[in-house]
Amino acid sequence: MTVHSFGTMGTVVSLRTPEGMTDAHLGRLHRVFDEYDRTYSLWDDTSPLSAVARGDLHLTDADPAILDVYALALEWRQRTDGAFTPHRPDGVVDLSGVVKALAMRDAGDVLDAEGADWLLTVGGDVLGRGSHTGGEPWMVGVVDPDRRDALAAWLQLRSGRRALATSGTAERGEHIWVRGSATFAQVTVAADDIVTADVLATAIMAGDQADLDRITARFAVDVLAFRRDGSAVATPGARFWLTPLTPLMSVHSG
Repeated sequence: MTVHSFGTMGTVVSLRTPEGMTDAHLGRLHRVFDEYDRTYSLWDDTSPLSAVARGDLHLTDADPAILDVYALALEWRQRTDGAFTPHRPDGVVDLSGVVKALAMRDAGDVLDAEGADWLLTVGGDVLGRGSHTGGEPWMVGVVDPDRRDALAAWLQLRSGRRALATSGTAERGEHIWVRGSATFAQVTVAADDIVTADVLATAIMAGDQADLDRITARFAVDVLAFRRDGSAVATPGARFWLTPLTPLMSVHSG
């Protein structure tokens, strides 16, 4: 097993492959993340999106690619009934809710071109294809939000490309714009594509039980959500993720 890691977008990218990747493909992988970071980072004063935030550049005058990403974020706002939004409470356009996932999606295309099996981890999000050494499925752990040294769940990534995204407060604190009273402490979503998984994990974290019910009824995803009162909610497919490490967890069908 080969592991390649590098820092970008304020987090760490980690790539695992049963066999090594070529330097050319690793270089392309780095460039995918670097380009998104240079364009959309609000921590980089030289990025076009920072210029929009300062008022130095009108959003309508930005590069068409930026407008396309903004349009995608607005589409997800509509599809989640406003639980997900690209607008901060102060009005600043923040596209980080979709940009990391888009970078992972494009990085997956680069990795697929190599023809090898792979597992890509970026912060709390995972995207994988194929299998581990010896044909074993990739195994991904979900950390217990109340015990950062323990796992609450395990799941297998099987067959084609599969995505897993986790949003929560344990690692970064209260960084999600919650509408109404905060209901969830951590949400993990599994989907066939990383954009869907990432956006819906954020939307559920920002919403409440009604948002969770609407989203799980509308989208073909599996969800494991930890409430702030210590209980957990799992869709039927996610129940199988739970480990014996959490025997007292109250789990209900979402």
